Amino acid sequence: MEFFRIHRTIPFMRHALVLNLISLITFLLAVFFIATRGFHLSIEFTGGTVMEVHYEQAAQLDQVRTAIDSLGYTDFQVQNFGTSQDVLIRLPLRQGESSAAQSDAVLSALQHQDAQVTLRRVEFVGPQVGQELVHNGLMALLCVVVGIMLYLAFRFEWKFAVAGVVANLHDVVIILGFFAFFQWEFSLSVLAGVLAVLGYSVNESVVIMDRIRENFRKQRKSSVREVINSAITQTISRTIITHGSTQMMVLSMLFFGGPTLHYFALALTIGIWFGIYSSVFVAAAIAMWLGVKREDLVKPVKKDDPGAEIA
Repeated sequence: MEFFRIHRTIPFMRHALVLNLISLITFLLAVFFIATRGFHLSIEFTGGTVMEVHYEQAAQLDQVRTAIDSLGYTDFQVQNFGTSQDVLIRLPLRQGESSAAQSDAVLSALQHQDAQVTLRRVEFVGPQVGQELVHNGLMALLCVVVGIMLYLAFRFEWKFAVAGVVANLHDVVIILGFFAFFQWEFSLSVLAGVLAVLGYSVNESVVIMDRIRENFRKQRKSSVREVINSAITQTISRTIITHGSTQMMVLSMLFFGGPTLHYFALALTIGIWFGIYSSVFVAAAIAMWLGVKREDLVKPVKKDDPGAEIA
């Protein structure tokens, strides 16, 4: 399916060097901010108090957030838990204040709004649990990167595997750089968004690589640069349809999904745009600079009888 078809090949690779220098600078800045500013980790990583409260009627989450905000909390999470009447509240640790004192203060503020609110449970999530979540999250990220590299190496060729992994890590590090620079809250949902971007970005790279391999078969007299340019040009319509429809869904979560989905959708939005950019300019350019050629992707046909041509 195509909205339009461009009949003239766009010379994307003409500006590959300049754009990749910009990418390198952006990447290094992201690493710098991650190393110097760190992440604003949510209580899922740092530990805190988890409360579950029950309402007789459907809970108004905005009112719950207003009540907790009045107590001076800035980093907290409020969401429905199971039903519209049950609310899960996550509170960060406070110096010199126990979980019991935190829960009593929050419950009092909620009952000031609605006297029928009841407390179902209170739990303390310790830092040890947070460290385990960080470890498991990093291991998940490592497994995804290794899996992508193996997949690309088997499906295409090692030059494309290296190019694809570099482009994917480029996207991930820049997303993390945004969260470090602006000190946006980094939670498990954001980590899930980063992992989703990895798969989403590699899909775009695979589409372009497939078209490059197909064009190597068709355009036998074209140079490598021309083949790559034509492959990217031919997939532009598909890119607009895919990423445009995905971005509309993500923007709906960003603007209407509330605080629970806000940073998850923000990570996806950054990842989608940089995923398009890296697939076109980073992955394709690196593969070109690594010396990818027709023989790497189009294997010669082996003949069973060497003397058949002589006969």
